[in-house]
Amino acid sequence: MQVDVLNITGGKTGRSIELPEEIFSIEPNDHCIYLAVKQYLAARRQGTHKTKTRAEVHGSSKKLHKQKGTGGSRKGNIRNPLYKGGGTVNGPLPHGYNFKLNRKVKDLAKISALVHKSRANKIVIVEDLTMDTPKTSQFSAIIDALRGDNRKTMVVLPDHNENVYLSGRNLADNKTVVLTDMNTYDLTNANLVIFTESAAKRISEMETEEVAA
Repeated sequence: MQVDVLNITGGKTGRSIELPEEIFSIEPNDHCIYLAVKQYLAARRQGTHKTKTRAEVHGSSKKLHKQKGTGGSRKGNIRNPLYKGGGTVNGPLPHGYNFKLNRKVKDLAKISALVHKSRANKIVIVEDLTMDTPKTSQFSAIIDALRGDNRKTMVVLPDHNENVYLSGRNLADNKTVVLTDMNTYDLTNANLVIFTESAAKRISEMETEEVAA
């Protein structure tokens, strides 16, 4: 699969990169994408929700009135869940929502998301970005020249570049990541995926054992 390499103004450089067929020719597995996105969002939940039981709320532990002879119902203390201010029965407790997902499933999900983007022509390769100092306005001009009608973009770098990262950090509709940190959620969330030339050459190094699964 040949993809043209663009310059930072959106024009063609005359070069192209061959994306590996063993990755981009597979049939995408949508269920793996669903599981990977679900795990990512679940791991982001804090899980700090908490309600107090009747043993934790304030209030006297004295029995409200005697058990028999009042003509009314039996009552314990004021911390009874039936009363206002009483404890909560079976309320939420702090816990994590994350769940385990096999590495092959996560890798297949990532590759499937890439296949969907390539078939929709939502992958762009740009020449390597170099910035002497962090400059958001300069980085924003590069993204605007490449994004076209797409709103949300993701820029994928081969390695961490502090100046490029700082330049794109404040852009609301863009995320800059290193190739090894790219995940399925970010791929599906972005309308356009922009690979630098060096990052695109490393795609073939991604794990492909699960392709046959």
